[in-house]
Amino acid sequence: MEVKIGIQSIPRELVVETDATPEEVERDLAAALAAPEGKAIFALTTQKGGRVLVPADKIAFLEFSTDQARRVGFGNIV
Repeated sequence: MEVKIGIQSIPRELVVETDATPEEVERDLAAALAAPEGKAIFALTTQKGGRVLVPADKIAFLEFSTDQARRVGFGNIV
């Protein structure tokens, strides 16, 4: 699944590929937002085993999208 993370005061979103479900990501974000101020870190594990850490209070939005096969060729012309 692809997760786009919008961060306050940053013009571009951060795009992360992860094996986590949308429910798991929502749960982790809610837990990070409930943490005491200064310790609120949202962590997301990437498909390659890396980790992305973002201060939870700086997150503007999360957007989830499922992997869709890209159509290639002349079949796309309508």
